[in-house]
Amino acid sequence: MDNNKDKKMDHSKMESPKSNDHSKMDHSKMDHSKMDHSKMEHSDHGGSVPMGMAGHDHHKMMIADFRKRFWVTLILTVPILFFSPMIQEFFGYSLLLPGNPYILFALSSIVYYYGGWPFLKGLVSEIKKGAPGMMTLISMAISVAYFYSSATVFGLQGVDFFWELATLIAIMLLGHWIEMKSVLGASKALQLLVSMMPAEAHRVKGDTIEDIKLEDLLKDDVILIKPGEKVPADGIITEGSSYLNESMLTGESKPVKKELNDKVIGGSVNGNSTLKVKVEHTGKDSYLNKVIKMVEEAQKTKSKMQNLSDRAAKWLTYIALAIGFGTLAVWLILGFPFVYALERMVTVMVIACPHALGLAIPLVVAISTAVSAQNGLLIRNRTAFEESRKISALLFDKTGTLTKGDFGVTRIESVDKKYTSDEVLRLASALEQSSEHPIAVGIIKKVKEESVAVPKPESFKSITGKGVEATVKGKKIKVVSPGYLRDKKITIPEDAYSDAAETVVFVLIDGKLAGYIALADEIRAESAEAIRVFKKNNIKVLMATGDNEKTAKAVSDKLGLDGYYAEVLPHQKVEIVEELQNKGEFVAMTGDGVNDAPALAKANVGIAVGSGTDVAAETADIILVNSNPQDIANLILFGKATYNKMIQNLIWATGYNVVAIPLAAGVLYSSGFVLGPAVGAVFMSLSTIIVAINAQLLKRKIGKK
Repeated sequence: MDNNKDKKMDHSKMESPKSNDHSKMDHSKMDHSKMDHSKMEHSDHGGSVPMGMAGHDHHKMMIADFRKRFWVTLILTVPILFFSPMIQEFFGYSLLLPGNPYILFALSSIVYYYGGWPFLKGLVSEIKKGAPGMMTLISMAISVAYFYSSATVFGLQGVDFFWELATLIAIMLLGHWIEMKSVLGASKALQLLVSMMPAEAHRVKGDTIEDIKLEDLLKDDVILIKPGEKVPADGIITEGSSYLNESMLTGESKPVKKELNDKVIGGSVNGNSTLKVKVEHTGKDSYLNKVIKMVEEAQKTKSKMQNLSDRAAKWLTYIALAIGFGTLAVWLILGFPFVYALERMVTVMVIACPHALGLAIPLVVAISTAVSAQNGLLIRNRTAFEESRKISALLFDKTGTLTKGDFGVTRIESVDKKYTSDEVLRLASALEQSSEHPIAVGIIKKVKEESVAVPKPESFKSITGKGVEATVKGKKIKVVSPGYLRDKKITIPEDAYSDAAETVVFVLIDGKLAGYIALADEIRAESAEAIRVFKKNNIKVLMATGDNEKTAKAVSDKLGLDGYYAEVLPHQKVEIVEELQNKGEFVAMTGDGVNDAPALAKANVGIAVGSGTDVAAETADIILVNSNPQDIANLILFGKATYNKMIQNLIWATGYNVVAIPLAAGVLYSSGFVLGPAVGAVFMSLSTIIVAINAQLLKRKIGKK
């Protein structure tokens, strides 16, 4: 990509900064094409991230259901284990109550029907879809164990598997509970987007003002927006002027000056002046609502990777059924009693669903989620996290991601030896302390950081379009734009413009240039190193920002990016992501703010910085708590390590079956060895322990920063 020269997009233009003014965004060119609301998808317990508000509530209810069933099952499992003859024999104690088998049968029946219900329900669902998976395998194992064990209580010769049944259901419920908690996804995003709008609006009716609900607001109504309030609807200013903070909507880092006939966007925040606005768009036609619909659509179309453990379970189901019935047939053909052949078959079927397989993925997910959180990465979508190893292109938002997100002072220079840079800052701050202008805010912020005492100005005046002037301790001070210096034929120092992304104001004392102050949205110190790491790993680094071309190019050149897109609106960021994906790139989008939410949802991996809004965080797959771009490098490496652990655990869990199933079937019978239920249970427990230990080793794969 050649700095976006070859791929010019039709963006809404921002005016270049004029003197002390801020760039204004002309929203008249925004694409207000209507999009219908689509119904949000609901997730089943198979692990897909739920879509929409209803899906989010549904998912929470399911998590609560699994939690309740797990605790009930666990409580009942304790007496089942305690009274089980096999466990008593194994640990060398004897405690058989009158009617012991019936007590075990009663307790196990509750466990099977209550604890096993989600799996039995899942079995029906998978069979209907013609895609047997983990639910089918679990249901088959617990059903065989339950009905065979029940038969032994009522006369069939053999050993019961009640304790196996109870522990298997408890472990599987725990595994699914852990897994579902770890994938509670992005469905809060829409609620948070909606919450950006105020609940009420102040409608102007003649000489009176009435407070009405937002839904009662109509097109062409005139509304009053007080200082510090959120704008309730898109509209045009009919009276007043103010600076509006649109950063969470457009990505523009500086508050934007809005005057008569300028457009305002619903959800932006008014500055320190009162405005009257004529409403243009409300409800579904509003700009913010279009963003909401884009997030909704992008979330719906997010690719879904089939769970590896489900694939393994599918094949294990076929293998277990084939070997199970094959075992029964072979032993019967060999002339063994039906009861013996049945016990062999049941042992095979129960062993075929090891606890290890149920925990192979959820344990790694739980551990990787916890370890990541301790190291500045919050995982919301495990599939995207596992696939982070595939990232080939990183698309960054500028404001608050590559940069700090604040319009702050970058340089203070003195050009007159009589004044130090501290004195230049101190005198300038005297004029800016009562101003709402973003340059003034940046200067005052610097003053507070440096603990500078701000003197009191006298005879304060505004120089129209050029700056401000006042008398401070007998000296005439002016803080002005470059245009003022050109008008007065004052030479601008050559080194004043070291960075095109900076805005420079000049300080005059008694008519002579004393120094200048440069302000910008500062680039993070960590950004350059992070980009070096990405390039070393053959990952393209691109930037898409709502800021103007001049600022975007300066940041891109300074950081050595592979390309950039300037003056980009939310729907265009989605288009950029799609364009990269169509070229075969595996795209990660990193940003903050509502303007990034649709692109975060559309990207293969959406990464939000922690300093951004809750909306961006809820829409993203992964959140950078410390807002450090270098954490993304850790993310990619740790995602690879996590994926490898999952593969290792699946290989171990299924490999256990390769050995245990033939032994349970009796392939070594002629050598005098047949794997009995008790020994098979020990192998199963050992397999589970090994999988758990291997998952714990993941903690060593990411270092503390």
